[in-house]
Amino acid sequence: MVQISNPVEPFGEVNVHHKPDGSIEVVATVLMVPDVEGAKTGLALDASASMKKMYGVSAAVSPIFAKASSVPNVVEPVGRTMANYLANFSSSGATKIIYWAVGADGSLVEDVGEISQQNAAGVSLSGPKRERWGGGTKLLPPVKFFAEQVFQSSSWGLAVIVTDGKVEDIDAVKQYSKDLGRQIEAGRRAFIKFVLIGVGEDVDEAQMEQLDDLFEGSGIKNPKGEEVDIWDHKLASEMKKLEEIFAEVVSENAMVAESGTILTETGAVARDFPDGLPALLRFTLPAGSKRFIIKHPGGQIVQELS
Repeated sequence: MVQISNPVEPFGEVNVHHKPDGSIEVVATVLMVPDVEGAKTGLALDASASMKKMYGVSAAVSPIFAKASSVPNVVEPVGRTMANYLANFSSSGATKIIYWAVGADGSLVEDVGEISQQNAAGVSLSGPKRERWGGGTKLLPPVKFFAEQVFQSSSWGLAVIVTDGKVEDIDAVKQYSKDLGRQIEAGRRAFIKFVLIGVGEDVDEAQMEQLDDLFEGSGIKNPKGEEVDIWDHKLASEMKKLEEIFAEVVSENAMVAESGTILTETGAVARDFPDGLPALLRFTLPAGSKRFIIKHPGGQIVQELS
């Protein structure tokens, strides 16, 4: 599927898929923030060597000159804001923060700790302390850390993973993610979601999309019959609200209006929801459609598909 880069409010995501017969399958989600008992959240910050400048680490060879440099740490204020936001949705009132892509080959993680909303504003996020800046970018270690150590016993888990480049172990991450999906389908573990956020100009968005689309057409469903989809991705440069982190964390059972109708650009009914407009919308439009309209008791929403 292709994700529309600038969906109108209140959409978090609008994804389109052009089918062989020319029709257009649309999956759209309305932004909602979760309120789940037993939820846990986490934040993983890229600590590969290419991130040094973003942490304000000078490239000067001598530490004497490095101290005098004025390179700003742009990661810390963003990390603090995200930590505060994620802690709000954790049942414990705190979120787990780690550095990833740490160590000689980028295969280690470094635990920063459980950060509460009260402490988020003052947490130091200046890069790894015990290990060296990563010489590679391995994504599987932070995924396993959250899946096996943080979210193992939780009823709901979401981790935001920030990266600035290309992931080196994408195939291993895909295989592990599919295994997680099958565990969820079998009822052996609860909901889990990873949101990969790309920052900077060297992000490999095509690779991020591979993870985002990993479960498309897989047929893997949870015990409630809902499709399992472990991954989502965002580009930091295109994010308008932190609520977009939860763009795919919605249920077809969550209603956002008492009723609603999806119309094609010609006014034909694409799908009707007389008993409630869900936060997760799935419908099909005719070939060549440029937009769709949602009519609801409070007005209407027009979303372009370009």
